[in-house]
Amino acid sequence: MSADAEEIRQSPPPVESGISDWLNVNVRLWRLASFTVAAIAAAPIAVVALSWFTPAGEVWRHLVQTVLGELLWNTAVMMTGVGVGVFLLGAGLAWLVTMYDFPGRRFFDWALMLPLAIPAYVLAFVAVGLFDFSGPVQSALRTVFGDSGWFPPIRSAGGVIGVMVLAFYPYVYMLARAAFLAQGRRMLETGRVLGLSPRAAFLRVALPMARPALAAGVALALMEALADFGAVAIFNYDTFTTAIYKSWLGLFSLPAAAQLASLLLLFVAVALIGERQLRGRARYHVTLRVGREQRYKLAGARAIYATAACTVILLLAFIIPVGQLLHWTWNTAHVDLDLRYLRFFFNTVFLGAAAAAVTTLCALLLAYTYRLKPDRWVTGAVRFATLGYALPGSVLAVGIMVSFVWLDQRLAQWLQAIFGIAVGPLITGSLLALLLAYGVRFLAVAYGPIDSSFERIKPSLWQAARSLGASNREILWRVSIPLLRTGLLSASLLVFVEVMKEMPATLLLRPFGWDTLATRIFEMTSEGQWERAALPALTLVLAGLIPVVMLVRRSSPQR
Repeated sequence: MSADAEEIRQSPPPVESGISDWLNVNVRLWRLASFTVAAIAAAPIAVVALSWFTPAGEVWRHLVQTVLGELLWNTAVMMTGVGVGVFLLGAGLAWLVTMYDFPGRRFFDWALMLPLAIPAYVLAFVAVGLFDFSGPVQSALRTVFGDSGWFPPIRSAGGVIGVMVLAFYPYVYMLARAAFLAQGRRMLETGRVLGLSPRAAFLRVALPMARPALAAGVALALMEALADFGAVAIFNYDTFTTAIYKSWLGLFSLPAAAQLASLLLLFVAVALIGERQLRGRARYHVTLRVGREQRYKLAGARAIYATAACTVILLLAFIIPVGQLLHWTWNTAHVDLDLRYLRFFFNTVFLGAAAAAVTTLCALLLAYTYRLKPDRWVTGAVRFATLGYALPGSVLAVGIMVSFVWLDQRLAQWLQAIFGIAVGPLITGSLLALLLAYGVRFLAVAYGPIDSSFERIKPSLWQAARSLGASNREILWRVSIPLLRTGLLSASLLVFVEVMKEMPATLLLRPFGWDTLATRIFEMTSEGQWERAALPALTLVLAGLIPVVMLVRRSSPQR
């Protein structure tokens, strides 16, 4: 470890000389701002949790008698299938490309991350369009074999799980790949010397050491699956996200939607607790290696099988879907590429840019305050504020809508009592609600790159600025921000792309007539018009390639 890195690791965060931080007005203002951000981020969760005090008996009787048991079963089956699938596929592929050398390994090493660019609901409607009874695959089978009744139905629990595994396995793949690269080949050779077979060395040495990465990747995949609305809606597979949507917009019961959202939070809590238990007290221990790491070289049939396995996964998860989107777009672009599409595109870009700016600013505020005063209160505020990424967009939408309805009622009563003015909803159904949902949902996404960039700033720079009389605001603006440009840009791009792809919160909170590319996809797929949904879907896929390329560059062994 270099002297600079040792200084960064050991030096405490700078403090105001001669005055306690808590008594310093400047620091207290930063803390107050951070607590405000954390309170706003935590408010939707509190509102959803308190929704049980609002009775919705008739709606619940209807749900219990009709769909509640099915919702619980479907959600549990989906979580189990997706968890097992992403673990086996992500860990298996990561082990294959890090420990073995076979034809195409260097290409698959980064290409297997590309499915992250395709939203699950896009992959879902492409799968249905290709493999449904009227799709080209079954139609071709009927032409050749006469009857394709043996073909498994795509609109089933297996279809939902298969699509989500292909969409979310890269979360496990990326983290497992990094963990296996850190272990290197020496750990396996040590196990082999002690008499373990290759399979036993993998199961008893490599896999337990990678447990933190595997648990974190599976938890991320499960939370994404729980938060999904578009894919399950396309497959007509009822889960809590679809039930929330139907209770809100179908049964017109916001309290029932909030109570369903609180039950969905229980599944999120199970995923987080499971990740914590699986990870335990394990930590990453990186082995620094000099020179090129040697891999076991596969030859003959084993090399063919390894290449074929990676090829099939990449075809199913990325190449075929993108190719089908290009084909559909080519057939429909002359109809769909019009002023309406431009309006969808403008609305999407505007929301993404506005949410990225606000969210990045809040993340910068939290990260800087933590550097000024990293006590338990600020630490707790950061944790509360960055909890939103674990929450499905539908849960946040319900919590924000309930909060805004209450605020609108209070504002209307206040204006009526003081000025005698009768007003309608002022903030409910506005862009403010939508931007707030985006900010709470993706604050953790922005906080990560900014916090990592702060770690690279030497404390001696801040101490030198303080000795010259600079205030906290001047240190942030004139010293830190120029050094944080890469982190700020990465945070903004990540939030921008995530907002473009977000469907549940956008569907539930958007103002009337304010459609985006994601809502356009939902409208077209709801009507079974897969080709009409291809153009906005392809736009989102191209935008999603931006963070994937960033991840590929950052995850390369050379970096």
